[in-house]
Amino acid sequence: MNRDVRLKRLHFRAWHRGTREADMLIGGFFDAHAESWDAGQIDWFERLLETDDVSVMAWAIGTEAPPTAFAGPMMEALRKLDYIPVAK
Repeated sequence: MNRDVRLKRLHFRAWHRGTREADMLIGGFFDAHAESWDAGQIDWFERLLETDDVSVMAWAIGTEAPPTAFAGPMMEALRKLDYIPVAK
């Protein structure tokens, strides 16, 4: 599958998680970073989408340590939370 089709599918999955909070976290992360991802980073995100939202959110806000498979620069970018708009 080519990169554009793959990203389009991942975009849909990222923004249709089931809760508004997970959509904002995972979808917002995707929107902020996906264009610059290489194939390995896309693979990482695809695996992340297969994980339950409660775990992903716990890793992102730091209440749980991510497993080794998800630790690293991508998780650090997810943990910054600077891609989520804050209403004023």
